[in-house]
Amino acid sequence: MVTRETYRTSLHQLIAIGLLVASSSCKKEEVVVRPDNQAPDYEGVPTVVVQNYVNRLFIDLLGREPLDVEMNAEVSALEGAGLSGGSRDALVNKLMTSTAFVEGDSSYKNAYYQRQYEGFKARFLEGVSDEVIDGYIGNAAQAALADSLSGNAQGASESNSALQKLLRLKNSRTQFRDGLINVNEVVKRMMLNDVYDEINMNTFNFLNASFDNLLFRYPTDAEFNAGYAMVENNASAILFGQSGQNKGGYLDILSNSAEGHEGLVRLSYRTFLGREPSTHEAYTLTTAFRADHDLQRMQRKILTSDEYAGLSNNQQ
Repeated sequence: MVTRETYRTSLHQLIAIGLLVASSSCKKEEVVVRPDNQAPDYEGVPTVVVQNYVNRLFIDLLGREPLDVEMNAEVSALEGAGLSGGSRDALVNKLMTSTAFVEGDSSYKNAYYQRQYEGFKARFLEGVSDEVIDGYIGNAAQAALADSLSGNAQGASESNSALQKLLRLKNSRTQFRDGLINVNEVVKRMMLNDVYDEINMNTFNFLNASFDNLLFRYPTDAEFNAGYAMVENNASAILFGQSGQNKGGYLDILSNSAEGHEGLVRLSYRTFLGREPSTHEAYTLTTAFRADHDLQRMQRKILTSDEYAGLSNNQQ
């Protein structure tokens, strides 16, 4: 038989046990440093893996393989630094920014920006050559002159506008290289010219192509209608929360949108790693990229990764 006194004793014991458990759970957890949290050790990575990394960087960034003297120097520097992230970043930065004379390339920087320019033309303009663009420029100049001589003021204005857009397209490589424009302006120029219009004839194809080329998707009905109003009718409309009134305004909105920045991140992942970024990767790089529009910094994050360097399989 359980007496009242026995019940009280048992209750007090249960309360005491509960307080002990609660006290234990409130103790500050000890942080245990495990070997998995240590920086990766790249000792023992075969030289051929390092050579493959250097070769891949030269091809992706400059469009050519390294000379023997370049290969030997860069592999030695990487191995001497233990393949650290800093040594990889230094190499990538060198290939992107060095202005030292290099026979055949003028400089690494010049070759890098030429490579970026060609890459954007491949994405947006079906890889059209500069010779073809020069042909469009010549035709537009002749049309502008003919319209001016005939007294066709409206025609001359339209021809001159087309000419200026083509010249801005052609000059985007050197202006991007010299820091006069950012990558968003380069992308806009790739789509605001007669070459792009001829590839994607009529407003319907233009809108679908511009979304697909930059955002990797087609517009929704609402997005299409807003774009159509701007491009076809020069009417004011709202797209991605921004107002535009013509084709230039539409492309400003598209190229500077959050999704437009993510599109360039996705393009870089596809170009360098042959895959789409994960949700986390896309969010992380796009957030930083929207803040500084620094294409090189964004690309370096990918190009210095263990995955790109082929070092992932060498880590246990």
